[in-house]
Amino acid sequence: MRSSGATSRATGGSSSHSRRAAVLGSPIAHSLSPVLHRTAYDELGLAWSYDAVECDEGGLAAFVNELDDSWAGLSLTMPLKRAVLPLLDAHSALVTTTQVANTVLLRDGERYGDNTDVHGITAALEEAGVPAPTSATVLGGGATAVSALAALADMGAATAVLVVRSPERAADAVAAAERIGIGVELATWPGPADVWDGHLVVSTVPSGVTDGLRLPGVPRAVLDVAYRPWPTGLARAVAATGATVVPGLAMLVHQAARQVELMTGLPAPVAAMRAAGERALTA
Repeated sequence: MRSSGATSRATGGSSSHSRRAAVLGSPIAHSLSPVLHRTAYDELGLAWSYDAVECDEGGLAAFVNELDDSWAGLSLTMPLKRAVLPLLDAHSALVTTTQVANTVLLRDGERYGDNTDVHGITAALEEAGVPAPTSATVLGGGATAVSALAALADMGAATAVLVVRSPERAADAVAAAERIGIGVELATWPGPADVWDGHLVVSTVPSGVTDGLRLPGVPRAVLDVAYRPWPTGLARAVAATGATVVPGLAMLVHQAARQVELMTGLPAPVAAMRAAGERALTA
């Protein structure tokens, strides 16, 4: 697996014939990715397919090794964003830093890894008008938490607090923070008031974890990456305080839009993708 700072040779996919793509993960039935990507293909006039495939770490290598030239790429969700790394031929500099890849592009017989979650988080926060933070709080210590740290660093944050349920399982995130160049402190769930009060909080924990949570403090803004069911317990509690709530759908749409652009070489129809996602969540 080699790293490349440039993504140009991995972008600009062919749109002249039918291609295949899919989202892999476990569990996967809840994923909105098929709705978003299929909407993009329809808007772009592409006869492409996009499926949801139940796949855990044990089945990932076999699936990837069977991909042929009809495949444009893969989207990856938990628990595959780190498991895919040994299967890549090359990857972006961002993957080198985060050691997280949620995107695999199939180009010229090679598997190229990229991370669009970072873009999804920064775009969602900027779209909501959330000011660039000097510090922030991240709930969770997994792969998406690492992408959140990278996004926060890109926005100018120098430090962050990782609020985790098991500090001993946050070693990968702490190591990634050092590579990213953001200082981190660990706090045990749900964290003290001073890491909530007036801060930007990014929640990367699974849906349901924040149900019934009593806020330790009042944040300035919260991005909750969970999107189904919505609102989450955290989103409801924060909305009641009058703070800004950035929905997980916004992050999902922007990271999916970047994947569409990387796979097709065409500009993503973000508004149409968002509208399709909103319809799916309220159906």
